[in-house]
Amino acid sequence: MQPHRFIVGQKVDFTPGIFDRGARRGRYEIVRHLPAEGAENQYRVKSTVDGQERVVKESNLR
Repeated sequence: MQPHRFIVGQKVDFTPGIFDRGARRGRYEIVRHLPAEGAENQYRVKSTVDGQERVVKESNLR
């Protein structure tokens, strides 16, 4: 397993993937590291605009 690329509290840009319908593109804050799904790390993130939280894959973050 690779280490997580982003740290808790870091602000990142989220770009929804094809399975993230309805997800808002934009600025999010990393809330928690989650276990990898397959070979890809996951994160719990919170929108800086509306406070909505979601689970996202590392490849959708910049």
